[in-house]
Amino acid sequence: MNFDEILSLIGGFGKFQKTLYVWICLPQIFLAFHMLISVFTGAVPPHLCRPTWPSTGMPATLNFSLLTQPDGQSELSCTVPLNHSDAVTLGDGHPPGSCQGHWEYSNNTFKSTIVTEWDLVCDNASLNNMGSSIYMFGLLVGAVLFGSLADKYGRRIIILINLATQAVFGVGAAFAPNFYMYTALRFIVGTSISGVIMNAFVLGTEWTGPKQRMLAGIITDYFFGFGYILLAGLAYLIRDWRQLQLAISAPGFLFVFYIWVLPKSARWLMANDREEEAWELIRKAAQMNGKPITKDHELYPVQLQQGYKTEGKTKVKETHSCIDLVRTPKMRKQSLIVFYLWFVNVLVYYGLSLNISDFGMNIYLTQLIFGLVEMPARTITLFTLNRSRKISQLAFLAVGGTACLLTIFIPSELSVIRTVLAMIGKFGITASLSIIYVYSAEVFPTVISEEDGGVKPVIFDTSLKNMNTGSTTMD
Repeated sequence: MNFDEILSLIGGFGKFQKTLYVWICLPQIFLAFHMLISVFTGAVPPHLCRPTWPSTGMPATLNFSLLTQPDGQSELSCTVPLNHSDAVTLGDGHPPGSCQGHWEYSNNTFKSTIVTEWDLVCDNASLNNMGSSIYMFGLLVGAVLFGSLADKYGRRIIILINLATQAVFGVGAAFAPNFYMYTALRFIVGTSISGVIMNAFVLGTEWTGPKQRMLAGIITDYFFGFGYILLAGLAYLIRDWRQLQLAISAPGFLFVFYIWVLPKSARWLMANDREEEAWELIRKAAQMNGKPITKDHELYPVQLQQGYKTEGKTKVKETHSCIDLVRTPKMRKQSLIVFYLWFVNVLVYYGLSLNISDFGMNIYLTQLIFGLVEMPARTITLFTLNRSRKISQLAFLAVGGTACLLTIFIPSELSVIRTVLAMIGKFGITASLSIIYVYSAEVFPTVISEEDGGVKPVIFDTSLKNMNTGSTTMD
């Protein structure tokens, strides 16, 4: 008797699993916060340079209207007069140069961002992009590092450690004295996010019956969308980047109660010869699900132990690696298709999510709309997946891709139309991204798909690094 058969006996998605998924889904909200917070904390407001030399023509308050008009030339914000004359009009023929005075920023939308605090504009604009890339690199490091550590020490302990790390270093980022310290702290937050989300997903899957895994996996996506929506409201209410960073990080300390409520993986315990501890958890789950283990089931611990020992011997004889993904022509073709789908889905999804100011509408309203779109997009996949994985994947990719391409031909003045098309594109790519999780897990044999799980973070990180997501410019 294997573990899936035991789950069928005690309930594949009963009260125990539903309670577990509550604990697993809550961190998804904070994943959305930390993944998308740079839209607001890294935003670039309209800015102009105020020279240090006295100038009778320089107004007390600089006018940013030129930089915010549809026909305005935003590049003029990086052009300053180098002579010490009274000329204050930008673009008046004087050669451009770096700001010799200090930058002044519009505070109509943001009270402060990391850009306004550390002057990450013009000559220093690349630092903002670099900070985002380093954060994304942290996601990759966390996926690789904590995936292997969880296999060795267990899912639960790795989740708990990373929840604590995320809270401590997230709060620390709110008090960072300089940009480099802020970037280092965000890097650590990125590693912890991968450690939490990846292992929480695995922990839930290991406790869920085969028939319910697709539904359970998509449920976690709803909480990401909920976090998406919540962030719009938080950012609207909190316009200071330090306070906003603190607001999304400090609640993480409440996860301390997970020490008492988050269970271990019985499947992992069995695989690591801790049968008695695993059986104790199985009996607890059966009791919560209303299907208590009776005396007729006394031999189950022995059967489980023998089953896992047999599987262990088989694994010794036949090992698998990521090379198997490209070993045969058929597997090579399937792998390349799935890898490309991952690359495209992640690239477009976060390309839209992290550059919402490009559509010309209110940044908070656009964030809210994009978050609301997540809900129906996740829901529709529950119905289409039961019909055809391939057709669903292709259809939603076509919808998302076509809508995004059409935005290229829409003038910037028609911001509402551009936003509607982007919303349709977001709907399509969100549904497609949900499907690729299921599709890629099923297209490979079970032993190969375990290795495929280690390749996905690399594709994910590469996709993100190919986007210019370091700054959100308020045009």
